[in-house]
Amino acid sequence: MSAPSFFGNLDFLQIADNPEFKEASVRSFIIDPLIKKLGYSEENIVLEKTVQIQTGSNKKKTTPYYADYVLKIGNNFVCVIEAKTPEKNIDENSLIDQAFSYASHRDIRSNYFVLCNGLWFALYKTDLERTQVLHFHLSEIDQYWQELKRYLSPDSFLEGKQIQYEKPPKSSNIFDTLNYCRQKLLDEVPIRRQAVRRHFGVHGYFTRQSWDIVQAYIRNYSQPGDVVLDPFGGSGVTVTESLMLNRKGMHVDINPLANFLVDSLLAPVNIQELEDAFESIKEKYIKNEPKTKIEIKEALKKYPHPKQLPLPKGSDVKTTDKLFSPQQTAQLGLLKFLILKQKNANIRKSLLLMFSGIVTRHNVTFHSNSHRGGNAAAFMYYRYRVAPHPDEIDIPSLLSLRYNAVIKAKREMSQTITNNTISDAQIIKASATNLSFLKNESVDYIYTDPPYGRNIQYLDLSAMWCSWLDLDITEEDYKLEAIEDGKLDKSKDEYKRLIAQSIKEMFRVLKYDRWLSFVFAHKDPDFWHLIIDTAELCGFEYVGAVSQKNGSSNYHKRQHPFTVLSGQLIINFRKVRNPRTLLKANLGIDINEIIIQTVEGLIARKEGATLEQINDEMITKAMELGFLDILAKEYKDITDFLSKHFSYDYEKQVYFIPQGKPFKSHIPVELRFSITSPVY
Repeated sequence: MSAPSFFGNLDFLQIADNPEFKEASVRSFIIDPLIKKLGYSEENIVLEKTVQIQTGSNKKKTTPYYADYVLKIGNNFVCVIEAKTPEKNIDENSLIDQAFSYASHRDIRSNYFVLCNGLWFALYKTDLERTQVLHFHLSEIDQYWQELKRYLSPDSFLEGKQIQYEKPPKSSNIFDTLNYCRQKLLDEVPIRRQAVRRHFGVHGYFTRQSWDIVQAYIRNYSQPGDVVLDPFGGSGVTVTESLMLNRKGMHVDINPLANFLVDSLLAPVNIQELEDAFESIKEKYIKNEPKTKIEIKEALKKYPHPKQLPLPKGSDVKTTDKLFSPQQTAQLGLLKFLILKQKNANIRKSLLLMFSGIVTRHNVTFHSNSHRGGNAAAFMYYRYRVAPHPDEIDIPSLLSLRYNAVIKAKREMSQTITNNTISDAQIIKASATNLSFLKNESVDYIYTDPPYGRNIQYLDLSAMWCSWLDLDITEEDYKLEAIEDGKLDKSKDEYKRLIAQSIKEMFRVLKYDRWLSFVFAHKDPDFWHLIIDTAELCGFEYVGAVSQKNGSSNYHKRQHPFTVLSGQLIINFRKVRNPRTLLKANLGIDINEIIIQTVEGLIARKEGATLEQINDEMITKAMELGFLDILAKEYKDITDFLSKHFSYDYEKQVYFIPQGKPFKSHIPVELRFSITSPVY
C-alpha cells in the first residue's frame, strides 16, 4: 500500500518561503494527519509532555521543557516527535540532541524519536549512537510509507513482539515506466541558497547551482534508489543532493579541483576526531608560524611549495608560485605539512578542504571590497589579477573561520552520508564526451549544468589551487574540456562538437522513459539550436523549458548588466522509443517582427522586462514554435537589437517601450498602462 494523500494539496515547494507556515502549521498539516494515518488515537498521544532535569547534589530542577508529541502504547512510551519550523535544519546536531534528551529521559524512555520540519522527516533509534533509521523528504512519503508503518504503527509495539532495529535496505523502486513519463515540468523553484551549509560557505567555485533547485529536480524526476548522473559535475551539488535524497549519485568532471572539492566534502568523518585533529594542528601552527624574515627563510627550506604551473594568457604573473608572497608560501607550506601528517585519510581530506579555502584568501590576487569582504581574482574577474594592496591576514583567525565552515557542513551531512552510504557516490575524473565506464541504459536521471561557451575557463582558473593540492592538469584534459578559447584557443565549432558528443553519451547511458534536465544560459541562439538539434537527432523528445533564477546576481552581472545573464533555462528532455520532434516553422513574417512582438508582449505582462526574461522568452518561443534555426542564423546576441528598439531603466534593470513611441504589435489596451519608459 502506498501512502494515501493525507496532506491534501499541500505544495511542499512553497512551504519554505511561506512566513505563515510556522511550527503550529507543521503540527496541524503534517504531523497530526500522519500520526492518525499510522493508527494512533487520542488516548495514544501525549501533547507537550513536561520533561525536567535535576542537576547538582541538591537535585535542583531545571526550567521545564516540553516534548511536542509522545506516542504511547499501554503504559509505555514508544516515540517522541519534535516539530520544527521549515527553515530549521533537522540534521543539526543540537536539534538531534534535544529530541534525544527527551526520548532518553527516565520519565519517557521511548524506542524512537522523530524530527519533522514540514519538509523533511527523520526517524532515529534512541541509542547512544542516535542511529538514523529513516530520512526522507515528505513529498516522497509514499516511497517510505511501508517502512514507516513497520517502525511506528501501534502494531509494531505489541507486547512481547521482538522489535527489529536494523536500518532497512533502501526502498526499492515501486514506480513503473508510466510514473516516470507522467512527471510534469516544475515551476520556477524558490531559492534558499544559504539555507544549508554543505554548499554555502565551504569553498568557492566558479559556478554553483543552488542546492534547492537541484534537489527539487532530483525529487521530481527520480525515485529513491535511482542512479542520478551529472557528467559536468562541477562543485558537486548534484551528487551531494542525490545522496541526501537517498539516491545513488555519479559525479563526472574533467577538472581535478572540482573532483577534489566533492570528494573531500563527502568524506565521512568522526566529528570528534576531526575537531581534535584541527585543534592539534592549530596549536602547532601558532607555535611555529613563520613571521620574521629569518623564520620565513627557514620555513621556505623545510615545508612544501606550490607547483610552478603555467598560468593562462592575461594573467598578471606567469606561473602559480608567483601568486604567493614568500610569507604566504611559508605559512601555507607549514599548514600543509601539518595536515599531511594526519593518518586518517578522510580527516586529511577534510582538513585539506579547509586548507584550500585558506589558499583562496591567502594570495596576492585577493581583492578586498565591501561586497562580502572580497574574493580571489579568479572568482571575481575570471583571470589572475594581482591586487593593488594585498591584505595582511591573521592566519589563526582564518584557520578557525574556514574550519567552522567545513565542520558545519560535515555535521549537517553526518546522519545521511556515512561510511555505510558513501558507496552510493561515485566521483570520476573523466570527460562528459566519453562515458565508456557506464553501460548503456544504466542511469535513471541526468541533471547537468555544462560550461557556457567562453564564459569561464575552468581548468585555466583552477591552477592556483591545483598547485598547492598536488593535482595534475594534463594536456589531454585541456583537449577534452568543453569550452571556447582557453589555453588551446578552441573555436566555437570545437566547443559545439564537444557539447554535441556529450549529449550523445547522455542519451546512450540514460534508461528509456527517463529524463534529462539540461541547464544552460547564453545569448547566442546558435548554441540553443545545437542543443535541441543534437538531442533530437539522438532520439530525445523535447518536453519543455523552465526559466529559473539561481539566486542573487553575482559580481559579473553587476559589472556587465548587458552582457552577463544571471538566470538560466532548464531544458527538459525525455528518452522515449518513439520521440516527437519539434516542427520547423515556415515563417510568414520577418524575424525582426517576431522579436518585437515577443519583447513588447513580455514588457506588457511584466511591466518592464529584464535581459534574462527577454532572452528566456525568445529562446523558448523559438524552440517551441520551430524557428530556432532561423533565429540562430540571424542573431548572435539580441542586446544590440534591444538597445535600438527599446529603452533601458538602469535603476530597475528592465527594458521599456520608448517614451512617446507606439506599440508595433497588438497589445491589449489594459496592459499598455505604466509600461513605457519613465520620464527623467
